[in-house]
Amino acid sequence: MTTPPPAPRPVASFFRGVGDLGRGFAFWGRLPGRMALGLIPAAIVGILLLAGIITLVVFLRDIVDALTPFAEDWAEVAASLVRLGIGAAILGGAVVLAVVSFTALTLLVGDPFYERIWRSVEQHLGDAPPESDYGFWRSIRDSIGLILRGLLAAIVAGLVGLIPAVGSVLGAVTAAFLTGWLLADELTSRALSARGLDAAARRRVRRGHRARVLGFGVATQLCFLIPLGAVVAMPAAVAGSTLLARRMLDTTAADTADTTA
Repeated sequence: MTTPPPAPRPVASFFRGVGDLGRGFAFWGRLPGRMALGLIPAAIVGILLLAGIITLVVFLRDIVDALTPFAEDWAEVAASLVRLGIGAAILGGAVVLAVVSFTALTLLVGDPFYERIWRSVEQHLGDAPPESDYGFWRSIRDSIGLILRGLLAAIVAGLVGLIPAVGSVLGAVTAAFLTGWLLADELTSRALSARGLDAAARRRVRRGHRARVLGFGVATQLCFLIPLGAVVAMPAAVAGSTLLARRMLDTTAADTADTTA
């Protein structure tokens, strides 16, 4: 009996996930027509959410002042530090929520477009799963669930951001990791569901590849933070998540075979 190769280290797996997104971008050269379809819903939703973030930034100081009347009589340095922390927490939480909401709303609005991208990638790679109707109501349910989980992640990142001195950095890191996992969870659902995996089975597959899933999600989330990056990255994220799902299933099947051999 041959000894199975050692499992990749977490750091290596993380960067393999980043590479999955890069391979998703490569489909801009292979399937340009299909990928371009994903620009339409992404642009519409992205413009609306960007307008919301800009509005928040414009009024952020007024919001923070309204939330901190207790600091009026404090020393200027102390009051400024507290207000800076609260402002960073509010803005960081809003960005987390906007990123997650962007994915949920874009997938909902552009479901027919992303269905075509996913199907084209599956056919390009070969051994595509049978046709499956993801369903409009299922898309709505998944979108609402993603937004609610994103709201929870925004609250957690906002609370971490309140930690004195290091809160801004820790809040940003927390936001990146929490949002990255949520994005990867949602984006891989279609490819996994098409192969007959229910929610519990999908969670088991992702748990077996945590670092890779996280690497893909964090890389996607960082692309979404670049101006106009979300619009261009969304089709690539759909393609990359299809690759990621297939790689996870292949690895899981190989591990199962080695165990039973």
